[in-house]
Amino acid sequence: MREKKEKFKNIKNGRLLKSFGSWMYCNACNKTVGYLCYTTYSYFRFDFICECGNQGYFELGEKGDIKSKENNDNLIIAKNRLCCPQDKSPLFSIVKKRLINYKYHVICKKCNGKYEGKEQS
Repeated sequence: MREKKEKFKNIKNGRLLKSFGSWMYCNACNKTVGYLCYTTYSYFRFDFICECGNQGYFELGEKGDIKSKENNDNLIIAKNRLCCPQDKSPLFSIVKKRLINYKYHVICKKCNGKYEGKEQS
């Protein structure tokens, strides 16, 4: 049986529908800015500026050392979710039309691949 790892959560100017996943909301306008899958990440950081002007971030992960490996691959899109290109596990989705800009850093729990990206309008 796999041991359950202790997790941490730091959120500024946003909120999650559930404890460590589900819909991500902007605290100022209460609109959805993304969706985080519960079990497929070891570490997740999402910085955003909402269309309402609110700036915030979501940072969640497992406590302790997280082994990761650099990846030159980009996340792939399947069913409107950003997914790991190695094992196709869904990681998160972004509601781009509600954001002025964003950046992310995610480590896939299955393959330990580290992925980063950003977009500015």
